[in-house]
Amino acid sequence: MSVSPSQPHEGGQFALLAQRRFAPFFWTQFLGAANDNLFKFSFTVLVTYQLQVSWLPADLAGLVIGALFILPFLLFSATSGQLADKLDRRLLIVWLKRAEVLIMALAAWGFFVQNIPLLLVSIFLMGLQSAVFGPVKFAYLPQHLSERELTGGNGVVEMGTFVAILLGNVAGGLIIAVPEIGAHHVGFTCVALAVLGRWTAHHIPVSPAMDPGLTINWNPLTETWRNLKLAHGNTVVFRSVLGISWMWFFGAVFLSMFPAFAKDVLHGDEQVASLLLVVFSVGIATGSLLCEVLSRRQVEIGLVPLGAIGMSVFSVDLYFATRGLPPANGLGLAAFVADAAHWRVLVDLALLSLFAGLYSVPMYALIQMRSQPTHRARIIAANNILNALFMIASAVIAGALLSMGFTIPQMFLLVGLANAVVAFYIFMLVPEYLLRFVAWVASRLVYRFKVQGDEHIPTQGAALLVCNHVSFVDAVLLMAASPRPIRFLMDHRIFKVPLLGWLFKLAKAIPIAPQKEDAQAYEAAFEAAVAVLRDDELLAIFPEGGITRDGRLQPFKGGVLKILEMAASEGLQPAVIPLGLSNLWGSYFSRVEVRNGEAVAMVRPFRRGVFSRVGLRAGAAMVPADVTLDSLRTRVAALID
Repeated sequence: MSVSPSQPHEGGQFALLAQRRFAPFFWTQFLGAANDNLFKFSFTVLVTYQLQVSWLPADLAGLVIGALFILPFLLFSATSGQLADKLDRRLLIVWLKRAEVLIMALAAWGFFVQNIPLLLVSIFLMGLQSAVFGPVKFAYLPQHLSERELTGGNGVVEMGTFVAILLGNVAGGLIIAVPEIGAHHVGFTCVALAVLGRWTAHHIPVSPAMDPGLTINWNPLTETWRNLKLAHGNTVVFRSVLGISWMWFFGAVFLSMFPAFAKDVLHGDEQVASLLLVVFSVGIATGSLLCEVLSRRQVEIGLVPLGAIGMSVFSVDLYFATRGLPPANGLGLAAFVADAAHWRVLVDLALLSLFAGLYSVPMYALIQMRSQPTHRARIIAANNILNALFMIASAVIAGALLSMGFTIPQMFLLVGLANAVVAFYIFMLVPEYLLRFVAWVASRLVYRFKVQGDEHIPTQGAALLVCNHVSFVDAVLLMAASPRPIRFLMDHRIFKVPLLGWLFKLAKAIPIAPQKEDAQAYEAAFEAAVAVLRDDELLAIFPEGGITRDGRLQPFKGGVLKILEMAASEGLQPAVIPLGLSNLWGSYFSRVEVRNGEAVAMVRPFRRGVFSRVGLRAGAAMVPADVTLDSLRTRVAALID
């Protein structure tokens, strides 16, 4: 049974592993990822070192196997998304795990008789099974987790996936290397993992279809185009899809070059190549888990710019770390680690992958939260299609650049610089990422920001947020506390403040001037404010009409009642959420100092030191009909104390 978004489970992301709504699903996808990679890597080693055939050269074996596995994602993801929206997702997962048992039995026979064509067919079938499972995987989570659990749940799944990939590759390499009987043991292991995955799938809770009346379009070309248009209908979701696809492009460059990088640049042996894979996987797993810690259990897309910055910085530094490495030949693991010059390489690799985890998890959570439930799986299918295309493009472009004479470190430098350009482009197209990043920095690096009662800020539907006004960064802190974007009705003079004015314009804040100054602009501001509520968005207002000049709560003006009256005339009944900011008076951004008879702000930057403690408390929603200026001011005042 799904959990209500208003009732998230307490205890953090790892507590989910003790619950039926999450644990069976987690172990099902974990075992599937491990099985895929054990099979692929074992097969690659088999045809590279043990059973070479003339029609499949050893140096092309890995490429062919990878291409066969990813091809179904291009051909069948569109159909998979439809199935995941139309059918009960538990039932679909169970049938997919039954198919995995049969496919792995076929693969086991291929290993027993060492039949390469049969194993290639099995690789394609496992790719097909994974392509169908992909949309189910990411559509399942928002069906069973609340919005405040999505980041943590995605983090645990992402961590589990990369750990499973790592363990699958390591186990596959070790098992296939057993003399004479290694291939047989790989077959037994693959079947055993598939059977175990089928057992865990049996315990997944019922997951009702989101769109049972959907008519399946079996044409993959037209359906792929329809899915892309569906994703494109929501700008933030579509840009997030592109951002995730770019992350796969970025990661594919590194993963595909690890063996050659270890051998030709780091002068290491196969164990060194394995170490690079371990460091990369652990880094992404760590970054994925850190997302919940850094996001206060909400979908915090402010981490995405932070992740992009780290990915670029450490990719570029990886290029410089490889310059001037001492000459060597065939270094073993112990000799490689013993040289201090190699530690910078490992640290760069660990940190760039950690920041990649910070980059990807919030984007996945945002897509899940902002997509319509009836279309969610199809949008995720569109994401999988683009991921596959971007990965293929990365292989083609990387191969072309290497053939032109670029070195592997130069490739890392180029992809790091390209990442900065792509990230900047995406953040300018979707300013919400940048705005949330600024809010995240302000609430964690400028202040120690504590939020109480944030469960009262609705994750869906229209609401009017009413808050006291203490400083020039009040709006930024409200952004940091809300799981959704907020539109602000703000004094037009604040738009003239350097930097902050640009930031609020980027946030599409609504400027309002006094009626005596510009009656037409005054009315237009209120019409724009009601339009925000009409679109089921969050609107925030500071009813004092300006920043306090003495630290005390000022009388409320009638703008908030005018908004509610105009909304009621259209049949709108938005929830009214009182908010109280505390301990901001006396900070750098408050008007605490008087100069030439005028209260001014932003003087003496370290007046209260660094990381000063500030807070926000949200109260229970008020019904519009019960709101008066006095009752609202009383509620806000109680939240400040």
